[in-house]
Amino acid sequence: MECGVLLVFQNYHANATDQEVFTHDLGLGLLAEKHGFDSVWSAEHHFDDYSMCPDNMQIMSYLAGQTSRIKLGLGAVILPWNNPLRVVEKVIMLDQMSGGRVLLGMGRGLAKMEYEAFGIPMEEARARFNESAEVVMRGLRTGIVESDGPMYPQIPTAVRPAPGPENNWDGRLFAAAMSPDSVPIVADLGVQMMTFMQFPFEKHAEAINGWKDLFRAAQGREPGPAVIQDFVICHEDEEEARRLAYEHINRYFLSVIKHYDFAGKHWRETPGYETYQAGADMIREAGMENAANAYVEANIYGTPEQCVEKYAHRHELIGDFLPNAAFSFGGIPFDTAESSLKLFGEKVVPELHKMKAPATAGV
Repeated sequence: MECGVLLVFQNYHANATDQEVFTHDLGLGLLAEKHGFDSVWSAEHHFDDYSMCPDNMQIMSYLAGQTSRIKLGLGAVILPWNNPLRVVEKVIMLDQMSGGRVLLGMGRGLAKMEYEAFGIPMEEARARFNESAEVVMRGLRTGIVESDGPMYPQIPTAVRPAPGPENNWDGRLFAAAMSPDSVPIVADLGVQMMTFMQFPFEKHAEAINGWKDLFRAAQGREPGPAVIQDFVICHEDEEEARRLAYEHINRYFLSVIKHYDFAGKHWRETPGYETYQAGADMIREAGMENAANAYVEANIYGTPEQCVEKYAHRHELIGDFLPNAAFSFGGIPFDTAESSLKLFGEKVVPELHKMKAPATAGV
């Protein structure tokens, strides 16, 4: 299995400027290639120290010029916040600059504060995503962007630079599915699923295997591996790994609650996001400390051997997947994040490369 690194750009440091954090995390992208990872990813987020990456295509353009082999993951471009014509133009340009290394993830966004700042009604998110995803995917493959939809009407327009002769997006398109209602949409789009770890893996496995079944039924072929994102602590000392995890993954969880207002009650009244209310209710019922501890245990921490064991357990439940690891988050010291990434690259990534599910019968 291939393995990626997610750059978070989160400033939860007491004495670091945004520029210092951003520059450090950008450097982790270069270390990812040096230490054997297969891809490097960045999400799109705005207006908050939760994740300071308002243009992940710019981030990947920089990394494209500083690297030679690592794949460049946009994980994800939030389609309701971007004009699909501009998405197609910029993705094709980035792909050509990087020699065909782009992995495009598409998302619809969850943060009320981001939607409000852009002046986009959050209740339009699902319709905007569905319409834009089809336009973007078609535009990448044909070089023509057009739509008669109500959200993004677009006269037929040929983008330049045009797609090259080897323009093939098979296995390079992804969409985020963080709620049950998103899973069938990702299957119908015919792209690979992306998800962040939130619960015990058995619950995620049910959703991922369900997506695979829906994908096979809709597309008549086997799906590619799902991207599974964790917040990771890798350390030679088991107790130190646990201490770091319960401090920094815990703190990251609290940043998630704050940024998305997951403890709020607005989800029930927001069309397209109603299923998130159940999660918000569970957090309130469990209590913040218990919910945070459960989140830590859902993610990956431990010695290299323990990390491999946790991934192997997942592999038994869902077969091949694309593990994605974030190492810098929750105010973790810069040198600790770098050491964790290097150790993971040295001792965990080679073992992940060896994991491979048996071929599906009849495929």
